[in-house]
Amino acid sequence: MAQEVVLAIDIGGSLTKVGLVTREGNIIDKTIFKTNAQNPFPSFMEKLKLEVETLILKWAVDIQIRSIGVGAPNANPHTGQIENPPNLKWGKATPIAKIINQTFNLPVSIANDANAAALGEMVFGAAKGMKNFVALTLGTGLGSGIIVNGKLLIGEHGAAGEIGHVNVYPNGRECNCGLQGCLETYASVTGIKRTVFELMADMREDSPLRSISFEDMTGTDISEAALKGDQIALNAFEKTGEVLGSKMADTVAHLDPEAFILSGGLSKAGDILLQPIKTHMEKYLFNAYKGKIKVLLSTATSADAVLGPAALAWLELENTTLE
Repeated sequence: MAQEVVLAIDIGGSLTKVGLVTREGNIIDKTIFKTNAQNPFPSFMEKLKLEVETLILKWAVDIQIRSIGVGAPNANPHTGQIENPPNLKWGKATPIAKIINQTFNLPVSIANDANAAALGEMVFGAAKGMKNFVALTLGTGLGSGIIVNGKLLIGEHGAAGEIGHVNVYPNGRECNCGLQGCLETYASVTGIKRTVFELMADMREDSPLRSISFEDMTGTDISEAALKGDQIALNAFEKTGEVLGSKMADTVAHLDPEAFILSGGLSKAGDILLQPIKTHMEKYLFNAYKGKIKVLLSTATSADAVLGPAALAWLELENTTLE
């Protein structure tokens, strides 16, 4: 008897990941290819069609695909479009749900990539069993997804949960979004790199980070230096934790979540990041919340990115209304 699966598609600025995923979250098979986001959308669809057909051909006898879930930057579930994506050169609006539906003749659900990741955490990951939590993805930028009463918070315009763009300092760092002082300019891999370079200008201590250019420096470089006791790296994590922790305390006042789930490159630092976050979040929390909010690291790896879109597809099949 054929096994029921969903086709999960995670579209990133650099890579697109496609997987066949069971109801239990088992990834039967997956493939990864370059998004080539600078090229027009039709060339992406040609590549996607080829990759999906190759994947399905391998498993044709053993599986029945029920539907398709898509996680993508700036995907709006109300309109079925990717709208004004910063890293995809596909124009202002791409009707991706309609085109994927026409291409594969299967029902399609779409969500912003960070929102899809939050659903993945709820259905298959660190937030299993939780009904109120916030997932934060600390990568090149800061993505976030909010779950309230077991439902994804989408908002009136399909763009709820842009915590990366709350203001930290009104005249602070320039953000790619055009504003100044956004949280993601401080709490992300890019943000902590900027902090490291500011600290290297202000501090005299030797550091292996001084020999790495801004472009070449990674979150892993900073984490490894901090783990070895490097004072500049440790200070950078302390500052990052203070900014992020204080803004998480603001988010708690709005939502009263059970937990924050942290994922992405910066979360790989573990306790070096978690401790300052927890300390400063507790410091700024309203008394009613003190000692009650968990801060957890995601157990998902980058290879598990398809689990978010898969969770979206399975939830939609189960007629869970996304609000």
